[in-house]
Amino acid sequence: MLVVKLSKKRKEAKLRPLKVIISGGGTGGHIFPAIAIANALKVLRPNTEFLFVGAEGRMEMEKVPAAGYNIVGLWISGLQRKLTISNLMFPFKVISSLIKARKIIKYFNPDVAIGTGGYASGPTLQVAAGKGIPTLIQEQNSYPGITNKILSKKANKICVAYNGMEKYFPKEKIILTGNPVRQDILEIEGKREKAIVHFRLDARKKTILVIGGSLGAKTINESIVTCIDTFQKNNIQLLWQTGKLFYPQAQHSVADYSDKGIKAFDFISTMDLAYAAADMVISRAGASSVSELCLVQKPCILIPSPNVAEDHQTKNAMALVNSNAAILIKDSEAKDKLCSTAIELINNESQCKMLGDNIAKLAFKESAAVIANEILKLVEQK
Repeated sequence: MLVVKLSKKRKEAKLRPLKVIISGGGTGGHIFPAIAIANALKVLRPNTEFLFVGAEGRMEMEKVPAAGYNIVGLWISGLQRKLTISNLMFPFKVISSLIKARKIIKYFNPDVAIGTGGYASGPTLQVAAGKGIPTLIQEQNSYPGITNKILSKKANKICVAYNGMEKYFPKEKIILTGNPVRQDILEIEGKREKAIVHFRLDARKKTILVIGGSLGAKTINESIVTCIDTFQKNNIQLLWQTGKLFYPQAQHSVADYSDKGIKAFDFISTMDLAYAAADMVISRAGASSVSELCLVQKPCILIPSPNVAEDHQTKNAMALVNSNAAILIKDSEAKDKLCSTAIELINNESQCKMLGDNIAKLAFKESAAVIANEILKLVEQK
């Protein structure tokens, strides 16, 4: 754990309860860093009071309470790429969310506001900054979302995971910290035996973990369906996180193989055990997924989503590929190449070791603790 030297001012304020608003969500890539930051702050300042602000109906409204934190929701969503009723409602949602955010901030009276991206962080941090409350945003990707681009103009600090972010943010505000990840991800060593039992796997067989992101990935899921029989014939086990939409189809696809170590889940909550069981990983190249893969040191095949701003998942993936730390397959080629590439990699122990060793060199350790310290500095300067 990061050793923190408290300044005299921080020591004097240590007993005063700190009040922190954290806003972000929509996907696990925004939610889990937010929770990790809260957990790190709680270690440094145990008497801190937290309030999360999310978007109504999104997954943060379930995941944040499950992590032990209070959350309130705003009526907000993003703009769609085509004309929809939701787009016509967008201006009303923004106004509604700004009004509610003002009420939340007036009632909670936070010392600092933190945004990790997603729809709800826009109104929340906009209002906080307007009231003179110190704000910090944490950008996970190599290409920032529109919300964080807007918020960066008023934010006091911007924590990033990639070099070169001065193209998008004021250079003097940027701090290179890496992405915070779930605490349990950092503690997978020695858990393989427990993981094998938990997922009812055969310890003698190799296991592939497939994670298309917290909401799933259509191309990856459809490609895995065509691989199941081949995996089974090659004595390869499968832990497959499908997302909710694809899960019924996945259940049907694995029905005849569940006793052979071919498992499908809509969401895997025990990701520490999933990583511990895995010999290799197939994943999208979202920022949080890439950060986790670096920390768990697993050989991986990355299939970047083509449906993201400025193709930033490909940029995330190429940061690994250029360091011989991952294999990239284009989304458009996944159905033709994924199965054979996965089997070839998992059976090539020397390549797996090389990829695992190289990806470990790219890991940012204790990112959440570093960001937590930056937050405390902001509060001191208030």
